[in-house]
Amino acid sequence: MHAVLIVAEGLLRAVVHREDVHEPAPAEQLAWRLGALRDRIVSPDEDLEAVRTRMLDAGVRRLAVVDEGGRLLGLLCLKRSHRGFCSAADVAARARATTCSGPIGDD
Repeated sequence: MHAVLIVAEGLLRAVVHREDVHEPAPAEQLAWRLGALRDRIVSPDEDLEAVRTRMLDAGVRRLAVVDEGGRLLGLLCLKRSHRGFCSAADVAARARATTCSGPIGDD
């Protein structure tokens, strides 16, 4: 798990990262309360290069994209190489590679 997006009624409630989860969590713990939105979301109107620079400076590779009402629009994922963003084709290739025994590469 890199990031879990918790959505209720189309609205993003929280982004949960690995470091947010402290084991063992109480059974009654609500998952969305483990995460946060601050510094984990981006507007679809923001300049992509400015967002990439901000992600590099903060050391994060994933930001949820939400509209002004908090509706989840997507997930922006920075490649491990930091040279660009993951595409749908990258994700599909990664999914196909998990059925193989070889490495999938840096991007």
